[in-house]
Amino acid sequence: MKNVMIVEDQKMIQSILKGYIEKADDFLLVASIEGAEEACEICGMKKIHLILMDVQTAHRENGLTAVKKIKETYPDIKIVVVTSLVDGGILEQAKCFGADSLWYKDTDEGTLMQIVQRTLAGEHVFPDAPPVVEIGTAKSTEFTKTEMRVLRCLVKGLPYPKIAEKLSMEVVTVKYHVTNMLRKTNLKNKLQLAVAVSDAKFVVDLDEDEVD
Repeated sequence: MKNVMIVEDQKMIQSILKGYIEKADDFLLVASIEGAEEACEICGMKKIHLILMDVQTAHRENGLTAVKKIKETYPDIKIVVVTSLVDGGILEQAKCFGADSLWYKDTDEGTLMQIVQRTLAGEHVFPDAPPVVEIGTAKSTEFTKTEMRVLRCLVKGLPYPKIAEKLSMEVVTVKYHVTNMLRKTNLKNKLQLAVAVSDAKFVVDLDEDEVD
């Protein structure tokens, strides 16, 4: 019997994940919580074999930061990151921080349980790339790595000078990339662009430990 912890702050998704685990004969759900920081504490109090870890959890706690912390202290715990965020940085961050596998929430129950079983068997299961989404008239695959970095700053609401400082480039270069993205998407301004990428979960503000 494998002890499982779910870390998910959306009640509906949490309920779905609980249903998947509770239907399986070889799993015991020992904790279902909303915050990533609490997950670290529970690992020190209970025997956990597997964690299903969301990326953005309650109180803006970063699930990937929790993955890194848990893996450093409890390397034998298997962690499957579960997310609906299609930001490519999430996939790279999950690998970098020690997650064992990653599952996108828009796939089905069978796929998740297959990934869980393969992960417990010692495999690392990651998709080759995030799902493709549409931003205005553009597909997410049309954006360059540098444009993605600029987009993450726009989502945070940073003005051009702050973006330039953060990314070590000139303000005119930041404006150039924004202009290119507006041309690709046929959106009118940077606010529309920021809203569009946020709504599509294409880029996200995780506040810390960003990977580009």
